[in-house]
Amino acid sequence: MASSNQSGDQASNPASAQTPAKARVVLARSRRPRLEQGHPWIYANEIERTEGEPVPGDLVEIHNHKGQYLATGYWNPSSQITVRIVSYQPLQAMDEDWFRDKFRQCAAYRERFVGAERSCRVVFGEADFLPGLVVDRFEDVLVVQVLTLGMDVARDSWLPALVDTFKPKGVYERSDVGVRTLEGLEERTGVLYGDCPRHIVIEENGLKVEVDIEGGQKTGYFFDQRENRAAIAPVVKGWGARSGIKLEERETEDGVKLVPVNSKGNEVTFPYWDGATVLECFAHTGSFTLHACKYGAKKVTCLDVSAHAIETAKRNAELNGFTDRVEFVTADAFEYLRQQVSGKEERAARSEGKTDTSKKLSGEARTWDVVILDPPAFAKTKRAVPGAIRGYKEINLQAMKLINEGGYLVTASCSYHVRPDLFMETLLDAAADAGKTLRCIEWRGAGKDHPQLGGVEEGHYLKFGIFEVRSRKQL
Repeated sequence: MASSNQSGDQASNPASAQTPAKARVVLARSRRPRLEQGHPWIYANEIERTEGEPVPGDLVEIHNHKGQYLATGYWNPSSQITVRIVSYQPLQAMDEDWFRDKFRQCAAYRERFVGAERSCRVVFGEADFLPGLVVDRFEDVLVVQVLTLGMDVARDSWLPALVDTFKPKGVYERSDVGVRTLEGLEERTGVLYGDCPRHIVIEENGLKVEVDIEGGQKTGYFFDQRENRAAIAPVVKGWGARSGIKLEERETEDGVKLVPVNSKGNEVTFPYWDGATVLECFAHTGSFTLHACKYGAKKVTCLDVSAHAIETAKRNAELNGFTDRVEFVTADAFEYLRQQVSGKEERAARSEGKTDTSKKLSGEARTWDVVILDPPAFAKTKRAVPGAIRGYKEINLQAMKLINEGGYLVTASCSYHVRPDLFMETLLDAAADAGKTLRCIEWRGAGKDHPQLGGVEEGHYLKFGIFEVRSRKQL
């Protein structure tokens, strides 16, 4: 009887007769309801069984243990994340039209929330309901990362839809990331479409930034800190009073004006007299350095362990006319900070007559009004978290010791596995050991071109804070 009804249904519905049934993934009764709460990943241990013959990379339907349809996603038995959701309605194929519709939604979102910034992230994987696909736009060139098998096998569908939607002059692939090995894929890079110059000058917050789409980290640039970089504006100015400089009304060729004068009453002609001294560690392309200069910093030390990064940062400083205010240092940030702290402590001991003044100082003993720490991810797995916490505590502890009284710490973590509360706890532990009190000015995440799905903790990877640093003994 069942067989007869099925045949009758197919006969009355030619479309269903032509469309083979999707393979099914049936979820275990005991799983947590993460899918229903918006999480787009199905792990292997959440699956009770599969029905049919799913093909790796192809779409499967997800059903709960009662047989109710929940969603459709693509399947990869080689990955611990076995299914990634692409639709909460039955879907036959991720074809070109389907991708085109998704990309148009991505474009509309950026137009509303990113606005005039032409260069930005235009597709952000799961948060744009396109798991495994990341696309950054650098002026007229798109740089893509394909992170999963499902998106890799759909390449012939999403590429023409991407070109049709965003009208780029070129599309370049930077799928040279280790996570592809977890999907059974090899790393790959190269031109997918059109003309892709290696170096592209983009504009961010009114600044020119050169991006190396072939040799730069990830896709070549980190757009997720755009709003955070702009947030440092208030802390890099307002420092002239500490040097005894104040504004006075004086007669000039253009009439009576407010002019800066020093403690001796002499006019100060240096245009950045009110700016901070700034240290940026882990500078990469020098993006925070550029913003500090734009907002009026007096002097910026731009530091990175990579000579390639420092050369890029130098070119960016030249592009914006900031070369005279930036010094570039190629060094390990941990070692550099330790050396400065060691020199500072030795000088303090000398001033108290506790050490031999004939010996050379082991460090320069420099200090800054603002220290910026924007390191790469220290923890890429849960097992790496304890070591990452030690690393975050170390650099923030040393930085706090080198910040002039009442100065500012600008610090970030992009390690997803270091949750926001744990990162804050680490900063407070570092402050306690340094004898400092922190006053929070900003506590933020990634920019608006990196949307976050509710119920998906993995999307809350970036933690960014600006803190006033005060010595407890002086409060």
